[in-house]
Amino acid sequence: MTAGLSLAAWRMGGETHAGPMLGLFFALKMVAYVGFSPIAQALLARTPRSPTLIGLDIGRLLLMIPLAFAGSWWSVAGLAFVFFAVSSAFTPLFQSMIPAVLPEKDAYSEALALSRIAYTLESIVTPILVGAALAFMNPQYLFVLAALGFVGSAVFILLAHVRVDVIASHLEPFRKRALHGLWIYARTPRLRGLFVLNFALSLVMAWVLVNTIVFAGSRFDNAEEVYPWLMGGFGVGAALMAFGLPSLMKVFSERRIMAAGTLSFALLTPLIFVPVPLAELVFLWGLFGAASTLTLTPGGLVLTRSASDPDRPAVFAAQFSLSHAGWLIAYPLAGWLGTALSPETSLVLLGMASALATLVGLAIFPENDPESRLHSHPDLPPDHPHLVGHGRQVHAHAFYIDDLHPRWDA
Repeated sequence: MTAGLSLAAWRMGGETHAGPMLGLFFALKMVAYVGFSPIAQALLARTPRSPTLIGLDIGRLLLMIPLAFAGSWWSVAGLAFVFFAVSSAFTPLFQSMIPAVLPEKDAYSEALALSRIAYTLESIVTPILVGAALAFMNPQYLFVLAALGFVGSAVFILLAHVRVDVIASHLEPFRKRALHGLWIYARTPRLRGLFVLNFALSLVMAWVLVNTIVFAGSRFDNAEEVYPWLMGGFGVGAALMAFGLPSLMKVFSERRIMAAGTLSFALLTPLIFVPVPLAELVFLWGLFGAASTLTLTPGGLVLTRSASDPDRPAVFAAQFSLSHAGWLIAYPLAGWLGTALSPETSLVLLGMASALATLVGLAIFPENDPESRLHSHPDLPPDHPHLVGHGRQVHAHAFYIDDLHPRWDA
């Protein structure tokens, strides 16, 4: 899909307009992800999850066909925007199903690691597949090839026979449903800390995604050959760390692992000034990839223990929207700094900002953060089902922000 959009921009815009055109396409992607994800989860709140995911895959598949034959930049932009809006509904709903399928922490931790490995392998294998495909097909038919991926996704969801379709027991007003995940997110300290730690990572990781090609050209004057090696090192480092992460998550809290990732990334950035051969730089990019895995992967555990199963799609959608809002800031900032300063200087500055944001995230994310919290409900009558179920006014259970527990200090 990404390769197809890039080549479509080149075909229609040429050397002069391809860059701005592709920038528009990806800006539309971020706008769709930030704006539509909570709305989509509100619209889908009462639909069974597995059939909904299959329907969204079919919708994305159907959008690939007109993209293959679109002849103007505005038609590609419009179709891409609709595609990204549909994807903003699919991804959080899919992610929220994994802890329902695998409720035990160890199994879910392994699933998160496997997901990170899959994403990393995708980023490595896709350029190879695209290169092979372009040897015997017109670039515009890459969209048809992408459609086969959505066929595979729908088929695997169907074959999985997942039965975790939790539906809201009552239909609240649309506005409340659309804002419900953000409401939970804003009132849960660990989720606020998660957002800041993710933003800290986006500051430095955006540099890698935006400026690695610039750095490769300025340091070696051979960007075409050096860039794949550096990004390959990043992907291998990310994947290798994902293999070891389940063991780390048995010993250390998500807070410590995530902070270790962003701080490690930030502390490694000055090494970019050291004049070393390409092999050492590939290893450095591998360390960058490993650090990114440390921060990105445990977030699913934090989200899962911050919401009940019926509320998880809304909370995952809020995370999806807010994290992409952070990237919407980080991408242009990395691009602007990389243009205004040298690539090396811009990375170190972003590393300093990332370290500062990490410290802020640690201050927000409570260190002592048990899942079960002792609390009371003085506003509820003694015969309320919640109090009757727990046997007394003051009680403890897995604590989530919801209608009965609207405040963290309750």
